[in-house]
Amino acid sequence: MVFAERPGLVEGLRAYGLIVMMWLRSTMAYRASFAMTAFGNFAATAFDFVTILLMFSHVDALGGYTLPEIALLYGASGTAFGLADLLLGSMDRLGRRVRDGTLDTLLVRPVPVLAQVAADRFALRRVGRILQGLLVLGYALVTLDVEWTPLKAAMIPMMLLSGTAIFAAVFVTGAAFQFLAQDAAEVQSSFTYGGNTLLQYPPTIFAKDLVRGVTFVVPLAFVNWLPALYVLGREYPVGLPEWVAFLPPVVAGLCLLPAGAAWRMGLRAYRSTGS
Repeated sequence: MVFAERPGLVEGLRAYGLIVMMWLRSTMAYRASFAMTAFGNFAATAFDFVTILLMFSHVDALGGYTLPEIALLYGASGTAFGLADLLLGSMDRLGRRVRDGTLDTLLVRPVPVLAQVAADRFALRRVGRILQGLLVLGYALVTLDVEWTPLKAAMIPMMLLSGTAIFAAVFVTGAAFQFLAQDAAEVQSSFTYGGNTLLQYPPTIFAKDLVRGVTFVVPLAFVNWLPALYVLGREYPVGLPEWVAFLPPVVAGLCLLPAGAAWRMGLRAYRSTGS
């Protein structure tokens, strides 16, 4: 039997909101537990920046970048990824649902499957990652030696919104791949969690082929590297022109379109386990 996604963006968003509210009510029934898990999430992600701080206890610059400059990269990437992870982090469970057949229970409901999968077990504790990213970003904005202009200031919220959309597209595309691979959560994580870790460091410390890959193949560089380099007045990697710093919203849109198409193709190709 072949299944197809039910149309309706408004319907999907409404269903997503209702499912999220259900999980929020469940979470808030145990507020002490929520507070501890959110703090644990905050502390666990903070160790990444502690590692950077330890590096700077021995060096003055990393790849030619100062601590506040790297904090800008770290904070922008961490916040954008945290938002996408909060909204769509449950997508990596899709492979498990395909294997054990529980995806079939979602297909018989009059609700878009993508909304159900994305909102499943909505984990509010992930706000700890977002808060940690925002704190580092705030530190960077206060300590950076930058001559701020309205355009440079506008780059900050643009990075966060566009970066969230780009990471969201990667989450959805990775989930679509799991329809075929059925056990590809680690592959998906290498592009989402791994991509976030990569973007926390300046492009100057990586090989040019890797920088080209995350610019032209999987365009994660548009999450923070390219717009942040405009803010910092830094040279762009692999000879890119300055105007590419303004493309993240366009790139985000171009990423979401094929991600949606990949999801629909994966869902149409899905066959029930028959169990």
